[in-house]
Amino acid sequence: MIEVVIDSVRVNLMSPHRLVILRETQGERYLPIWVGPYEAEAITIALQEVEISRPLTHDLIRNILTAFNARVVRIEIVSLRADIFYGNIVVEQNGREVNIDSRPSDAIALAVRAHVPILVHPQVMDAGGILPEKDLPEGAPSLPPAERGVPPPPVDESSERLDVFRNFIDKLDFGKLDDKGKPDASPSDPKT
Repeated sequence: MIEVVIDSVRVNLMSPHRLVILRETQGERYLPIWVGPYEAEAITIALQEVEISRPLTHDLIRNILTAFNARVVRIEIVSLRADIFYGNIVVEQNGREVNIDSRPSDAIALAVRAHVPILVHPQVMDAGGILPEKDLPEGAPSLPPAERGVPPPPVDESSERLDVFRNFIDKLDFGKLDDKGKPDASPSDPKT
């Protein structure tokens, strides 16, 4: 198994989905996994160690395991079939290991809370892992991001939304205002 760490949790403003980027601890490959917004929030809250007043679902799972004298040992991403990742939570109770089938997003959210390793099966890393682009010489062809398995960057819509206001302001003629900031209605104005 290949040990990974959470490199980042990415947001795509054009989609409700989020992307958790896992990075090999002893290599250069990254494993991007699409997750839902709630799971991404649960992972992010735990990574940032945000204090919450009541336990979230993954906190509840950890609390239940603790109440039954069980502890999370590690989580594993064991399979990738038809673009769907499959996870496994390995729990130890009374000296024996128990494997619990899980979505990787839930397993990762639990791993962050339990401070346990995240492991990826080598076949999963081979099938879904990506290498960052090396510095390419100028003019060298490159595959589009979508073909490299990299999601498009989030679109900064703020500048597009502000263009409407910029156009409006650009059309204002401040030279035709009287001393009180109102449009000058002098007789020389052909509109009056």
